[in-house]
Amino acid sequence: MARTGSKYAASPATIADVHKQSDQRGIPIDRTGVSDVSYPIVVFDRNQNRQHTVAKISMGVNLRQQVKGTHMSRFIEILNEYEGEMSIHSLPLILRRLKERLGADNAHMEVTFPFFLARIAPESGAKALMDYECSLIGELEGDEDRFILRVRVPVASLCPCSKKISDYGAHNQRGYVTIDVRCSSSKEGIPAMVWAEDLIDIAEKSASAPVYPLLKRPDERYVTMQAYDNPVFVEDIARGVAKRLEKDQRISWFQVQVVNHESIHSHNVFACVEWTRPKVERKKKSNGAK
Repeated sequence: MARTGSKYAASPATIADVHKQSDQRGIPIDRTGVSDVSYPIVVFDRNQNRQHTVAKISMGVNLRQQVKGTHMSRFIEILNEYEGEMSIHSLPLILRRLKERLGADNAHMEVTFPFFLARIAPESGAKALMDYECSLIGELEGDEDRFILRVRVPVASLCPCSKKISDYGAHNQRGYVTIDVRCSSSKEGIPAMVWAEDLIDIAEKSASAPVYPLLKRPDERYVTMQAYDNPVFVEDIARGVAKRLEKDQRISWFQVQVVNHESIHSHNVFACVEWTRPKVERKKKSNGAK
C-alpha cells in the first residue's frame, strides 16, 4: 500500500511517466532489465524435497524502437508475485507475465543458485553437504518458449598420457563439467523433467573420480586409486557425458563444456560438444492409392 501524508506525497496522475516518452533514434533494444538480483528461492530435488537457497536473478525484455525505457520496478514486482518458487514449470508463467506487464514481444530470465546435495564418502561413510552451481534459463519469443537447465559439476581427472609414460604416478587435476540441456516436450507442450542430480551423476561417471566435500584417510586412498584406474583426457570426459546424454530420451538438445585446471601446465584445457536430437519424420498412412 502506498504511503500517504508525507510532504513529498503526490498523486500518481500528476507524476510524469518518462519511460513512455517517444524515442526518435530508431534503435530497438534487444534486451533491457535487471541483473544480479539476490533473492531467496525454493527449488525441488529429485526426491521432491524442498530446498531453500539464494539465487542471482537476471530478468529482461525487448524494447520497441519508439519507446524510451522500460519500467524496471515491475520486474521486482513480478518476482515477488511468485514468492521465489522456481522450476522448469514456473518459469514459463513468469516469462508470460513479464511480456504482458511490460508490453514486450520477448522475455528472458536466468536464475543461478547453489544447489546442495549430501555426499557420502566411499569408505568411511562420512557425510557432508556439497554445493553445485545450477541455473534455470528461460526465453520467450512471441509464443515460442525455450528453457535450459545448466549444472556445473567439479570432477577429478587423471591424465592417460602421464600414466602411460611415467615409471610411477600420473598427474591429475580438478575439472569442471558444465552441462546445458533442453528437455523434450509432450504433445501438450509440457517439458519432460530432468533433475540436476541426473546431470551431476552423468558428469561424475564420465570423469576419473568424483569430488567430495569430506574425505577421511581411507577415502583419500580409495579416490586416488579410483582416479588412477580411470584415466581420461578432457576430450574423454566430454565424449562420455555426450554419449550418456544422447541416450536420455527426455533431452532434445545439450551442450557440454569441460575445463581442466591443469596441475603441471600454466594453462587450462577444454573440450566442448553440442548436440541436437534428430527429428523423426512420421510416415504418412497409405490410403491404398497407387
